[in-house]
Amino acid sequence: MFFCPRCGNMLFVEQGDRCNRLACNTCPYICDIVTKITDRQYTSLKAVDDVLGGAASMDNVDKTEVTCPKCAHTQAYFMQMQTRSADEPMTTFYKCVQCGHRWND
Repeated sequence: MFFCPRCGNMLFVEQGDRCNRLACNTCPYICDIVTKITDRQYTSLKAVDDVLGGAASMDNVDKTEVTCPKCAHTQAYFMQMQTRSADEPMTTFYKCVQCGHRWND
């Protein structure tokens, strides 16, 4: 995107007499496009925080008897967290003792 040096509004590409040109819709600024315009800028993604507390979130939690869907082991660490409104039940998060697979219920 290019912006008008006079008023700061975004410039639009339009057909000119000899070539395409950048023109401002609010002021009379016009700039002929005489060279190929190629300028790429890739945005970097924002770092995502682990809402469950990261790798140490399951260190001091209790174990329960539940079957892991990945390895079929019968014990898993669990913790409960309120993820929806107060009138909804809490969400239970599990982490398998054997393989470390995480799932919720």
